[in-house]
Amino acid sequence: MDVYKEWLGIPEGLRPPDHYQLLRLVQFDDSVDRIRANYKKLNAHVRKYATGQYSNESQALLNELAKAMLCLTDLERKREYDQSLGREFEEEAKGPVTMDQILLEHKHISPDQAKEARAHAERTGLDLRDSFVQLKMVPPEVAAQALAQELGLPYVDLADMLPDDAVLDQVPKLTVKQHSILPLFIDQGVLLVACVHQIDHELEDELRLRFNVPIRTVLAPPLAINQAIAKFYAPGARDERAAQAAQASETAGKKDAGKTKKAQASKPKPKPRRGPKSAEDIRNDRMIGIVIFNFSVAVTYILDAFVITPQAKFDPWWLYLLIPGIAALVVWQIYWKK
Repeated sequence: MDVYKEWLGIPEGLRPPDHYQLLRLVQFDDSVDRIRANYKKLNAHVRKYATGQYSNESQALLNELAKAMLCLTDLERKREYDQSLGREFEEEAKGPVTMDQILLEHKHISPDQAKEARAHAERTGLDLRDSFVQLKMVPPEVAAQALAQELGLPYVDLADMLPDDAVLDQVPKLTVKQHSILPLFIDQGVLLVACVHQIDHELEDELRLRFNVPIRTVLAPPLAINQAIAKFYAPGARDERAAQAAQASETAGKKDAGKTKKAQASKPKPKPRRGPKSAEDIRNDRMIGIVIFNFSVAVTYILDAFVITPQAKFDPWWLYLLIPGIAALVVWQIYWKK
């Protein structure tokens, strides 16, 4: 199936289509707002096919849309890409635009608020973006988009992104949490990394050594990055996604191959592996084990005091070894054994 034609309405022709065709844009469109708006609309449309027999095709197309949007909203990469399509640029005399000018242009703030935010940033030592957010003049997402436009970098909504598992696996959780970053995927030989601030040279060198490709920053709000780290670096998260993808692929294969349907149905489905127990899980298991052991001692006492002793002439002391001992063995095997 031609997903470009069936899902996006792109006429038959070059496959894959260029970024402008893919995002349903006029060629060489420079409007960052229009690029993001088209991406968001198409992303929501393609997600309708994310479940069912076309889940793999849907995910591949979502990644293509994301890479196209990130390329066309990155001034440096967009210029190189446009030149590869034959666009010629004239020398621009226009100077750099600051984020407060961008916010003023979009009427998110007033001139007085711009002055107040700059004064607050100088007084407290904050970045101008953090100053706007701390003074509650604009939401974190709007401030991050304005800073991205000032720096000529793309802005990314991480709620719409599904990073490449192979990329995530190469960067430890400690590193991403320490630097508030999220590696996304490699596009055209460049590793795209979502960051709160523009990536520093030390971290850039570390990532370049890990991946052996150039690094490019895309900006996102701090809260969005922290939530994405918690989501994609949770124990077993990527194993479960891999198992779900494998299961979806197996289901699609069964529908296409009718003769082998019975044989494929007999195969065990892949089960997601459990990640290591968290500190809270270990603490809960320890408490459950203690409750079970104490309950076994209480049961032994009741049997001794009210059932056996009134009818027998001997002291059943061995019960206090037998029943709690069995309970301790069961607790050890189920809850405490690593």
